[in-house]
Amino acid sequence: MMMWGYGPWGGYGWMGTLMAIVFWGLIIWLCVSLFRRNRGSHRRDDAINILRERYARGEIDSEEFDRRKEDLKRCG
Repeated sequence: MMMWGYGPWGGYGWMGTLMAIVFWGLIIWLCVSLFRRNRGSHRRDDAINILRERYARGEIDSEEFDRRKEDLKRCG
C-alpha cells in the first residue's frame, strides 16, 4: 500500500521534488564553476611559465616577452 505525500521529500509532493532538483542543480553548477575557474588559472600560469622559459633560452627578446605577458593577463 502506497502512502502519497510521505516519499523521500516529505509531505510536500511534487513541489518538494522540484525544490530538490533545483537545489542539487545549483550545487552541481557551483562545483563545475569552481572547477573551471581553478583550471583556467592553472592554464594561464603554465603559459606564463612557458613564456619565461622561451625568454630564458633566448628565443624571444624582452619586448616580445612583455607584450605576450600583457596579452596573457588580458585574456585571463
